[in-house]
Amino acid sequence: MPTSPLRLLLLTPPLTQLNTPYPATAYIKGFLGGRGYQVRQADLSLELVLRLFSKAGLARIFNQIEAGDYHLSDNARRMLRLRHRYEATIGPAIRFLQNRDLTLAARICHGRFLPEASRFDNVADLEAAFGTMGLTDQARHLATLYLEDLADLVKETVGPQFGLSRYAESLAMSATHFDPLHEALQAAPNLVDTLLLELLDELLAEVQPDIVGFTVPFPGNLYAALRLARRTKEVSPQTVTVMGGGYPNTELRGLKEPRFFDYIDYLTLDDGEGPWLRLFEYLQHKNEHRAEKQMDGRELLQRTFLRNEAGQVEYINHPHPDVPHPEVGTPDYSDLKLGDYLSVIEVLNPMHRLWSDGRWNKLTVAHGCYWKRCSFCDVTLDYIGRYEAAPATLLVDRIEQLVAQTGQTGFHFVDEAAPPLALRDLAIELLRRRVSISWWGNIRFEKTFTPDLCRLLAASGCIAISGGLEVASDRLLALMEKGVTIAQVARVTQGFTQAGVLVHAYLMYGFPTQTAQETVDSLEVVRQLFEAGIVQSGYWHRFSMTAHSPVGKNPAKYQVAAIGPEPGPFAWNDLWHDDPLGTDHESFGPGLAKSLYNYMHGVALREPLSFWFDFKVPRPTVPRQLIQQALSEPGSQKSAAAKSDFTQPNRRLFWLGNAPELRLDTQAAAGRQDKKATRAVLTFYEQAEDFEVKTTEAIGPWLHQLLTKLSAGYETKILLKEAAADFPAGAGRWEDFLQSPAWQQLREKGLLLL
Repeated sequence: MPTSPLRLLLLTPPLTQLNTPYPATAYIKGFLGGRGYQVRQADLSLELVLRLFSKAGLARIFNQIEAGDYHLSDNARRMLRLRHRYEATIGPAIRFLQNRDLTLAARICHGRFLPEASRFDNVADLEAAFGTMGLTDQARHLATLYLEDLADLVKETVGPQFGLSRYAESLAMSATHFDPLHEALQAAPNLVDTLLLELLDELLAEVQPDIVGFTVPFPGNLYAALRLARRTKEVSPQTVTVMGGGYPNTELRGLKEPRFFDYIDYLTLDDGEGPWLRLFEYLQHKNEHRAEKQMDGRELLQRTFLRNEAGQVEYINHPHPDVPHPEVGTPDYSDLKLGDYLSVIEVLNPMHRLWSDGRWNKLTVAHGCYWKRCSFCDVTLDYIGRYEAAPATLLVDRIEQLVAQTGQTGFHFVDEAAPPLALRDLAIELLRRRVSISWWGNIRFEKTFTPDLCRLLAASGCIAISGGLEVASDRLLALMEKGVTIAQVARVTQGFTQAGVLVHAYLMYGFPTQTAQETVDSLEVVRQLFEAGIVQSGYWHRFSMTAHSPVGKNPAKYQVAAIGPEPGPFAWNDLWHDDPLGTDHESFGPGLAKSLYNYMHGVALREPLSFWFDFKVPRPTVPRQLIQQALSEPGSQKSAAAKSDFTQPNRRLFWLGNAPELRLDTQAAAGRQDKKATRAVLTFYEQAEDFEVKTTEAIGPWLHQLLTKLSAGYETKILLKEAAADFPAGAGRWEDFLQSPAWQQLREKGLLLL
């Protein structure tokens, strides 16, 4: 506990998502607040957009354009002529996107309410896209296009580096030298910069912080962070500026540029909890140490860059243990204006909609990746390479705290790849406590995700999962060390789809040595996945070689050569490479994107693959029934499932339903009035249906007792072999019961083996 608590201001600089807070400051606030620090946070990404896209903000934009000497496109001139309509509609449009005035939807869709510029030129067939989704979604998409039109106008005129989800990103991409960024920061602020600095001035006057901390998750946050840090130094020279986040963690690990520290006093790497706690303790006590003429404690800093007295960049990393994942605390979203975020629909992709529409509490199931072998991934870095899990009870404690604080029950688990067994335990704990949430996250399509586990996750609130199919080629998947096969991916995606969970596939093209034939074959596999209905969403990414991935560390192993850029004193991550054995990857990009867009909408699934390309491509060599063959099993599904159950005696039985009612029915045997037969009937009352399961008089009471135990709070753990040992004598063979209609009906209705 600090003796005299430092006042901290944590900022998310522009620009990140508009629909939900980026979670970094909430994580740090939750951690430091529990240790006695006075912490205030603000999302300047959201607040800048709201100030810019307001009636007053648009007036400033239009006034400056009219007073300036801008070379305007026809589109910009049209928008300028419609100035008064934009100023009249911006307030209602923002309120609509904030879900504060949903009655406006009909007017947006049918009343020509919003002025339209170039973003509306290529608008999709809205009736086809939104016919089953509703009027509000259609209006949300149109209002998003309206905002994008305004963003285009800003970028063309008063804010050349502006975008709705990034700001001055090009200045930070592959920025091996600091000169371009430094030059831009020395220039007079444009209107967007000015609005941002006005927001900062208000915060500094209100909070009067001792320390301002910036999270920079992406290249498109760096310029604004440094612009804000410079202003902080001008307004309050004694205030310390600190930076961390995903961009420094990947790009600035070899930082040698002294001018960077004209803006930022301390830069930390990897998880911020430990380095920031030790930095703040150092700042708290360094004057005391100096008075005692001792070492000031700087040597105890952790993963921290600074500029020393000689003007040189110094990296200090005392070997402190990291803060364990279970001890990082619960994110604290207080101070953030949760009701002001905008639910937008940018593209007609069901998974991308989750990214941009709705307020999601961000939470991590486990730190790092349990697999950490994929050769294209930055597995050498701490945020992936150090794997630590937290117990399910603690995770659900955090979930309940966040729901109570935010009033929101939507969760995005932001793991690189959420571990299947940790998700299993989390799902059981959610069901046990009857905590109702909706959640989604990223996984690996590995065989541990059985159909039964998929059903359990869906019952706990899972609505969508995304996973890396990457290159749909078994040769390349092995080269990637992905640890999955095409057949395995097909079976896992089928399990999730049948459980009612949306499946999104990350796809990659351009991996080292990938041939044109393999690219076309990959597209054929993707086509079959969509045709089978087991993948509903996808996105093609171009392979990028990074300095911290196995490919970047050892290009020769993957038969490529790093050809640049030349190292410099600033950023270092994205590498250029030559792939002499591969095809012309760039040429395939447009066709892959166009085909995938159509496949997601069920269009042109039977067209030859050459249809999507404007150059000659090879015919696919993948069998046209590859995915169907992977999904099929020998014999009937029921007999195969029964055989599978018998071979899994150590699996836990889990019943998703309620306890049944039991009655015994005694009736005359068929054709024998003098002989009575008794059958057991179990009646189940569930949310959507009531149903009966009929079995023998001997088995009925045993089965009733078993299901009653399993439904009593989800705490009873009974293995299949334990149920077999308790199976009533004289009721027949256990193996036969596992193939009986009663058992199969229960398995279909929610009796799981986990």
